[in-house]
Amino acid sequence: MHKIVSGLSEGGWMLFDTFWALIFGFALSGIVQAFVTRSQMQGVLGNHRPTTIAKASLFGVISSSCSYAASALAHSIYRKGADFTASMVFMFASTNLVIELGIVLWLLLGWQFAAAEFVGGAVMIFLLALLTPRVINISRLAQPIQTIEPDPEKPHESSGEDSHSSHSPTSRSHLRSGLSSSAGYTIGDFIMLRWELIIGFVVAGLATTLIPLSWWKALFISGHGFWSALENACIGPVLAFISFVCSVGNVPLAAALWGAGITFGGVIAFIFADLLSFPLVMIYRKYYGNAVALRMSLLFWVIMAVNGLVTEGIFTLLKQIPIHHNAHTTAKHFGLNTTTILNGVAVLIAALIYYLYKNPSVNSESDFAQDPICGMQVRKSDAPASYLDGVKMYYFCMDGCKESYIKSR
Repeated sequence: MHKIVSGLSEGGWMLFDTFWALIFGFALSGIVQAFVTRSQMQGVLGNHRPTTIAKASLFGVISSSCSYAASALAHSIYRKGADFTASMVFMFASTNLVIELGIVLWLLLGWQFAAAEFVGGAVMIFLLALLTPRVINISRLAQPIQTIEPDPEKPHESSGEDSHSSHSPTSRSHLRSGLSSSAGYTIGDFIMLRWELIIGFVVAGLATTLIPLSWWKALFISGHGFWSALENACIGPVLAFISFVCSVGNVPLAAALWGAGITFGGVIAFIFADLLSFPLVMIYRKYYGNAVALRMSLLFWVIMAVNGLVTEGIFTLLKQIPIHHNAHTTAKHFGLNTTTILNGVAVLIAALIYYLYKNPSVNSESDFAQDPICGMQVRKSDAPASYLDGVKMYYFCMDGCKESYIKSR
């Protein structure tokens, strides 16, 4: 019982040290999402040329960090005409190159891991863009997907200019409308990720106290140079698959793994494997069919493992691999210190966001809706799914939420 309490306490202090970073990251992501529409993204992602891949990466960086939302949005923009490879790059970037992930990595693991997020992210996107068209022939493996017919249950979308450009925050005369929309995205992202974050911190705290160091050493071999690095990089994504934790929520567990002795590249492979968790693989199967989902999963695993090895090699050459495995080194107390002050500011920002969310402007309220299943905010004019229930239209972030709603009636 003492170890359980100690583990929960450790997880709680990890949350305390990263709370301000999570609030700042979610808030910034919400602001950007309110100003960049899905139609704008799909309109420039029609191929997988280098410039298009760069744009897909940029759109991913400024999008939601939720793995489930990213997979749904990638499928949605692909269904509407975006290139499959560009859609996959967008999905990877939106979960692995976001700002809040880098900040949390820095706080829990050190600046080297934060830098590795972007170095490894560039390597991973290069490998993804290079290998995806050669491994996955989506036109032959997947069921035909209609890319020009609008969803019959959704409002008609114009085929010319962006059908909702006149309603976007950039064209509004009042800043309040844009802030209300941003607050909706911020709260929606948090609702989508709340269980991943809670589970991530709890599991990480318990892992540091309940799992013996000998068990980790038996799982991750060490002292064999390249072969240790290879084994660790290959095992990292497998742990991500069975952990059911994704996005920013897997960083605390990564910190626990680092403290237990996994290699630098193994940690990077684990962090980037958030898109390989079991629930997401099942979503791929539903979106694209068994053949494509299988190839996607195997390709992602190879890319994540290779990326871990390459990133570790780069940082080894630069002599920037951390020497000591410190999973959590910050002071564990409240007081007049930087972390406590930043958390206080974050609480005020969170309160303001919640106020704007509960008191939206009239324009914001008409342009956006909340997914009744997961709580994520979606733009009505380009929501991935919708359902007319009697006289009321409901909007969803993905087909899975729509089906869950229909089954619950």
